[in-house]
Amino acid sequence: MVTPAVSQTYGGDGLIRFAFEAMAGPCEITLAAIDDARARHLANLAIAEVRRIEHKYSRYRADSVVSQINTWAGVAWTACDAETEALFGYADALYAASGGLFDISSGVLRRAWDFHAQRIPTDAALASLRKLIGWTRAERESGRIRLPMIGMEIDFGGFGKEYAADRAAALLLEQNAIHGLVNLAGDIRVLGSKPDGSPWRLGIRDPRNPTGTIADIEVSGGALATSGDYERFFEANGRRYCHILDPRSGMPVDYWRSVSVLAPLAIAAGSHATIVMLKQAAGKAYLDDTGLPYLAVDYDGHCHRRSVQPVARMSLS
Repeated sequence: MVTPAVSQTYGGDGLIRFAFEAMAGPCEITLAAIDDARARHLANLAIAEVRRIEHKYSRYRADSVVSQINTWAGVAWTACDAETEALFGYADALYAASGGLFDISSGVLRRAWDFHAQRIPTDAALASLRKLIGWTRAERESGRIRLPMIGMEIDFGGFGKEYAADRAAALLLEQNAIHGLVNLAGDIRVLGSKPDGSPWRLGIRDPRNPTGTIADIEVSGGALATSGDYERFFEANGRRYCHILDPRSGMPVDYWRSVSVLAPLAIAAGSHATIVMLKQAAGKAYLDDTGLPYLAVDYDGHCHRRSVQPVARMSLS
């Protein structure tokens, strides 16, 4: 198999950027301009880790762990290693924290939603798929798992990209790379400050303008992740139908345009942002309870924030 290309660019800011494609989007590793060979070595380590996780858990690969579990749903057990069991444990925590809204078995709903054809599914189609949803119904023993019904599926798409960002960052930190960024299609893990000690300035996308941002925040560590209604959607009859689906109804959420969260880890930032989207109107109280900094835009375009400091620029009120 041909390894996808990685492009390398040098900035006047003393940083080297390595751009590559993974997890269905543009990604980038940014490192302080240590010697070229070492920077390339470190970037390759991080990129290899991202691709390892993608290959292991992508639902689009027939040889992935996730695909094997789904293929044998209702039929047989699938062996799982310690890493996969740890991700199951995280899925348990998300299910509990969200009151069952963050359910890794709810991906079956995508069978009914065709965002290319822009077709709203029938109530009957959604009802039949909702019968296949229920992460707590999965049968698990040490080292193996079985989904009880044919047609059931699991999917780590709700936190897989963020997990990969954290794992790539962990490898870089082990190699003493303490100034840099791991950016996986907008989910960003920060490795310390810039080499001169100044913070990184990260832009938060405008959910209604794909080329614009609504705020710039300064960050010297941790992670920033955003969940929004603009990644996959269509509009019909004056309503926006996005890809974030409530497992109880099978319908898209519609309260928030976007939710951006700062947290120590990318997986935590992304998971909290998604839970807020799923909780809809109750999401703000949930996010306030976490104590994490956030910037959220509701369906009317009003901005809600908590301790996003310092904010270099904000264009919504």
